Amino acid sequence: MDLTHSPADQAFRAEARAWLDAHVPARPLPSLETAEGFAAHRGWEAELAADHWSVVSWPAAYGGRDCGLVRWLLFEEEYYAAGAPGRVGQNGVSLLAPTLFDHGTEEQRARILPPMARGEVVWAQAWSEPEAGSDLASLRSRAVRTDGGWLLSGQKTWSSRAAFADRAFGLFRSEPDTPKPHQGLTYLMFDLRAPGVTVRPIGRLDGKPAFAELFLDEVFVPDEDVIGEPGRGWRVAMSTAGNERGLTLRSPGRFLASAGRLAALWHERGRDPFTRDRVADAVIGARAYQLFTYAAASRFLDGEALGPESSLNKVFWSEYDIALHETALDLLGVDGELADGELAGADRGWAEGYVFSLAGPIYAGTNEIQRDIIAERLLGLPKGRR
Repeated sequence: MDLTHSPADQAFRAEARAWLDAHVPARPLPSLETAEGFAAHRGWEAELAADHWSVVSWPAAYGGRDCGLVRWLLFEEEYYAAGAPGRVGQNGVSLLAPTLFDHGTEEQRARILPPMARGEVVWAQAWSEPEAGSDLASLRSRAVRTDGGWLLSGQKTWSSRAAFADRAFGLFRSEPDTPKPHQGLTYLMFDLRAPGVTVRPIGRLDGKPAFAELFLDEVFVPDEDVIGEPGRGWRVAMSTAGNERGLTLRSPGRFLASAGRLAALWHERGRDPFTRDRVADAVIGARAYQLFTYAAASRFLDGEALGPESSLNKVFWSEYDIALHETALDLLGVDGELADGELAGADRGWAEGYVFSLAGPIYAGTNEIQRDIIAERLLGLPKGRR
């Protein structure tokens, strides 16, 4: 792995930094888990898209810069270093879009990707169901064939962004009599405002509706919104899961910036000796994660699939994120009990970030499941009891 960036890559980084310096809002946007914040973040996505910065690695035909994986990593480092807003379109950009590139049709890519890049259509992930979270293959929501499409019925839960999003993607059981639970599934996209859809927001620990339950009652979906072959949705879903756990959901730029903010907070708070080692661990961890990601990108560009190594990635970033935020809150002391709106500068953002980080070991497949994958597929250990 060569970590030396070419002059062209360095020029790209400089261009991104200059654009972000000129455009990042001077004041933080409201939380995207509120109606006001969601609207503000849509506006930010549109501003990014106007200069082709919202999806830099995508082909230019869909709104990107066709700049490749390494430059995407460079852009992410600059993005988070600039303190730019969180991405409300992340489910679409990081999960659905790679799935469409791998399994979608050209018509689907042309129809869905440009409005996604501009923030005009924001996507929710509708995978989990009651009794079908980490054991996704046990899902019961069904898709029944009808003229020109499918009728979806059932319940999805813990759907990220669904409280305010426009559309969702998920798996449905279309062949109920198959011998194995991961067979007979179909991957579909559907409109959250279609007749038969009820969205019930779920309050997070801080009361903000970061998730929602979806109740579907014979919701019509046309054939054009099936991704891949009907009945073989599990293969498509594993493509999405690999992206969720692997490279695209948690870029190292996010953690490098957070570790830098944590180190600054430690200096501002009098260099507390009791948290010194934890701050040092956070800085080292961010750098290690950056190098691991560049190594993974290097292998990917050489033609290797991401594979079960994505599980290593997921366990690391989810547990690292909690430790980093716990250290920050310990440094803040009683100030850490205040809502972010009552704080300023380096103190701001840690409380909401901590609440969000607690979900990391659960979503994208629980860390218990990821450790099973690591043990069985990477270490070759026998299957455990389940």
